Amino acid sequence: MFRKKDPKHKLVVIGDSLSQGFNNGGIYRTDINFPSFIARCFEPTPRFDQANFTAQAGIPINLEVLIRGLSEEFGSEIDWREYLPAANHTFRTLKRIKKYWEGGMKDLKVNQLTPYHNQAIWGFAINDSWIVNERKSREYIQNNKESFSVFGILPEHAKYTTSRLVLNPTLRNDFQENSQIDNANILQEDGGIENLIVCLGHNNALGSVVNLNLTWSEPEDMKAFTPHRKHSIYRPEHFEMEYRELAERISKIGAKRVFVPTIPYPTIPPVIRGVNSSVSKKALGYFDYYTRFWIWDEDFDPGKHPFITKDEAIQIDLAVDEFNNIIKKVAKEYDWFVVPVARNVAGMANRRLGGELLRGYPKEFVSALKRNPATAHLVNQKDEATINTEFLRLDKDKKIIKGGIFSLDGLHPTTIGYGLMANVYYISMVQAGVKFQKKMDWDHIIAEDSLITNPPVLLKELRSVLGYLALGNQERFLKIGKSIFTQVFEHLSTGDQKN
Repeated sequence: MFRKKDPKHKLVVIGDSLSQGFNNGGIYRTDINFPSFIARCFEPTPRFDQANFTAQAGIPINLEVLIRGLSEEFGSEIDWREYLPAANHTFRTLKRIKKYWEGGMKDLKVNQLTPYHNQAIWGFAINDSWIVNERKSREYIQNNKESFSVFGILPEHAKYTTSRLVLNPTLRNDFQENSQIDNANILQEDGGIENLIVCLGHNNALGSVVNLNLTWSEPEDMKAFTPHRKHSIYRPEHFEMEYRELAERISKIGAKRVFVPTIPYPTIPPVIRGVNSSVSKKALGYFDYYTRFWIWDEDFDPGKHPFITKDEAIQIDLAVDEFNNIIKKVAKEYDWFVVPVARNVAGMANRRLGGELLRGYPKEFVSALKRNPATAHLVNQKDEATINTEFLRLDKDKKIIKGGIFSLDGLHPTTIGYGLMANVYYISMVQAGVKFQKKMDWDHIIAEDSLITNPPVLLKELRSVLGYLALGNQERFLKIGKSIFTQVFEHLSTGDQKN
């Protein structure tokens, strides 16, 4: 008897920002996303091709690089006398980034003749995996010309530029109609796929917290091209319809194993900040209001600031519970493997849990934190890692005292956060029969997280730097007419909604 030949492609990904490695407001280093950490556990390390976005520190913006540059220029604080010089510095930096990514696609194409193994593209919802292709993205850019003004200083079509470079990196006509699923089919035909990760569904709910409103999906949203959708969150019945169509399309690829994650509650990341009213006692679980993370509790005014209510936050999470039930049900029908990402994130939501953790960190990870001099202080005397899901905070010695899991956009993980996500996948994949030759390389993951091992000194004055990036009361002093955060969120929004 002849032994059946093993699939040629060890790992392939169809996904969104979480599997592409988006953090700090942009896609930058795809070599340190969670699929890359998983690929490193095979020996020999398999070929795992991905698009590269390191030029100009990523697209649409890398807040860590921007803040690090401001730190080098202005030190640990930007006082009111430095707002104009800081604005000049920021404006020049963002103008350079915008010019590069909008400066002609002929300079951005690469000689990648086969589809990338990682087909993840930030901002993609479930149906984008078969609706979006390079031609549609190109035509949208051509028909909606970029402008340059103080109200739009980030690359305006960053998502569609990204999709062009992932789906058709050579920008040739023969791949212009290919979707993520089409490209995965090509890899399957070229020797087969052993492990296919399908990491989609997050963006069918995230718009509700990015936009701070609940606009439920309508039937027309399910067929519309990305920028023409009006919803911020899917109705569960629409989610099931799309997830079932996704399942049917994925099943036709014929990968040996398929892994799908559950979706964490969008109300956990610090992209929104829970605050309680003065007449409400603090209670575990949910807050009275959820607003922007740069608005402090004592400053919050529901008559002035955007927010969603406790009831709306609960509605969002209940919808996501239904999404996850659908994922589990469909996965069982198609013999897929479910990765319990939602459960693990919920167990780390310390602010919601009153400072407690329901789920500990891997022992090997804690040991690696202790080995690294830059992170040893993140392990307490009980041998427990003290990182958590709050927004990053530093003490006067530039050491992290809060946060560590979510990056500076408040929504996407840090490199360490992606490592923790990779570990959840690793465990599920081992249970599914995947043979890894190496364990998670925690020393590598921690060393690559520059935000945690060497945070910009300006973050010591977090309130000041967030106020600067959000403009706040300094708006009239700056050359930037719209908050950098606002522009980042507009890129992450569902459809054509504006904050």
